[in-house]
Amino acid sequence: MRSAMEEGADATARGAGGEGMHRSCRVVLAEDDILLREGIARLLERGGFEIVGRTADGRELVELVRDRRPDLVLVDVRMPPSYSTEGLEAARRIRAELPDIGILVLSAHVEVDEAMELLGTGPRTGYLLKGRVTDVDEFLDTLERIVRGGSIVDPALVQELVAAQRRNDPLSELSDREREVLAMMAEGRSNAGIARELWVTEGTIEKHVRSILAKLPISATEDDHRRVLAVLAFLEAR
Repeated sequence: MRSAMEEGADATARGAGGEGMHRSCRVVLAEDDILLREGIARLLERGGFEIVGRTADGRELVELVRDRRPDLVLVDVRMPPSYSTEGLEAARRIRAELPDIGILVLSAHVEVDEAMELLGTGPRTGYLLKGRVTDVDEFLDTLERIVRGGSIVDPALVQELVAAQRRNDPLSELSDREREVLAMMAEGRSNAGIARELWVTEGTIEKHVRSILAKLPISATEDDHRRVLAVLAFLEAR
């Protein structure tokens, strides 16, 4: 019996009709759990991505990336030998040496400090909980957005950051709708994407964004990545 993940990947590949930017995307995958690693690899291959390297070791990952020069790296935060932050350290080295390569860090749990550090390294970055991988279409869309230069933040991280601000909440001046829009901004969504999600016009979202930026000590910008960094930097301040 085929899994729901496999069925979803087949549907995505059929829907792509052989087109789409992700079909030429080269990926290196680093995950020490062999079942998860091979499952993600199979999912990506069915979705049209090209897997050019696989490893269970953070140090080997850096060498693989130097040699294969992929478009995107998927890496687990915690890898052998100590299972602390080997994956994140490898991501740092890759970003320092090859800043144009996209990086998506996968984590079993919300790691606020690690995620904030990664997102601070520049565009083409993402932080996603492993549980999101089961949603095939959303996962493949996330990878494409990172390769195109976006920054992706798991909604659970946004919720964690917002929860941490409840004491002396600097978001208290925002309306419920503005908080909702702010969370979607932090996920890297465009005004058009937020409008579609909330079933309102893009002009309405633009008004909400202007209001949010007027109430918060951050500068308005058209760049999605800077919007994410501005929102997360503000939320991180305690």
